[in-house]
Amino acid sequence: MVDASHLLRGVLAYYLFGMAPKKLKVIGITGTNGKTTSCYLVASILEKAGFKVGMATTTNFKVGSKEWINKTNMTTMSPFVLQRLMRQMVRAGCQYAVIETTSHAICQYRNWGINYLAVGMTNITHEHLDYHKTFADYLRAKLRLFQGKPKISVVNIDDPNHDKFTRFTTGRLLTYSKQKRADIMARKVLSAVNGTIFTLVTPTVQTTIDFHLPGDFNVSNALCAASICYGLKVEIKDIKRGLEGVDNVPGRLEKIDRGQDFVAMIDYAHSPDALEKLYGTLKPNVKGKMIVVLGSCGDRDKSKRPIMGSIAGHFADIVIITDEEPYTENPREIIEQVAGGVSKGRKDKKITEGEDFFKISDRREAIRKALRLAGRGDLVIITGMGAQEYRVEGSKKVPWSERKVVAEELEKITDKQQAKT
Repeated sequence: MVDASHLLRGVLAYYLFGMAPKKLKVIGITGTNGKTTSCYLVASILEKAGFKVGMATTTNFKVGSKEWINKTNMTTMSPFVLQRLMRQMVRAGCQYAVIETTSHAICQYRNWGINYLAVGMTNITHEHLDYHKTFADYLRAKLRLFQGKPKISVVNIDDPNHDKFTRFTTGRLLTYSKQKRADIMARKVLSAVNGTIFTLVTPTVQTTIDFHLPGDFNVSNALCAASICYGLKVEIKDIKRGLEGVDNVPGRLEKIDRGQDFVAMIDYAHSPDALEKLYGTLKPNVKGKMIVVLGSCGDRDKSKRPIMGSIAGHFADIVIITDEEPYTENPREIIEQVAGGVSKGRKDKKITEGEDFFKISDRREAIRKALRLAGRGDLVIITGMGAQEYRVEGSKKVPWSERKVVAEELEKITDKQQAKT
């Protein structure tokens, strides 16, 4: 049962800011992983098609050509912030609003008053059980977005729970898949570290996509975006241009390059499914060692922590467990809980602390250790924070930029190398 104050806040915000959603064509994307990237891709496609677009995601806000960082660290922010933003979109002449929509936002009526023209589902996996308590409750929250009678519903039929979403659609249903027969499909997929080439197949036409975001999971995100825009009757040439026009998404498989002879990346992955997909995608393309840095957020679902450690142990050559955002929990206890799963994931050989497994509480020191262990052809992937601008420690918001920290530590390494030569 939701506190009535949530509903009151949602209703009040809607009317306070002039019922802005009524003047926009709103697209909502939900799911456990891939929401931010899918939103970026939809916005890019619509802009290539000549529309003015607003967007609200975990990482950034956008109103037409103006874009700025989302400093709230929240995917769907308070109803007052969201409705104010949508009023800005209306005043700027935006035709579309692309909104990343979470289960928390749905349950707490943060999106009250929004009649979605189109909704898309990326995937539903183990996450947010600290709030929803059971996976069934989490799933029901996501389903509510599809029960709102959108004109276009887009569903990933590669997800085991897809049938629960397709049964609630009331307008046009479009399915997408990398593996099965669907309305929108990816075929002839050629993957590399720097991106993917695939054939986008629609009910009417197909085209080759030179996609700059690596990973099978990003192909799924591209299919989600393409399906939504196909349902909106966007021409295939604009769908192609929009997908190919996105070179990166902040904090999502973002490369940090300061002239080093190995690859360093940051990513927001913070759930078992996201980690498994991320590591599974990257591992086959790593010529040397894969070195991972990860932790887990405090005051959240504790059951996922050893699972994440196990996944890291399974895929990585070197695992470094560190602090992420402890909130009110003891950060050392969180580290130990994640670390407890590492050895369970390593089946082929014993993992040895101090050699290929480290527990380093200070996040900067953990990142420094990973980068200094890396050599030519290696990959360092640092997960959990992505493009966030601060970390929560107790009741304090401590400024933190993963991108900046990694860049600074890389510069120390390259400066030292140059000094030797």
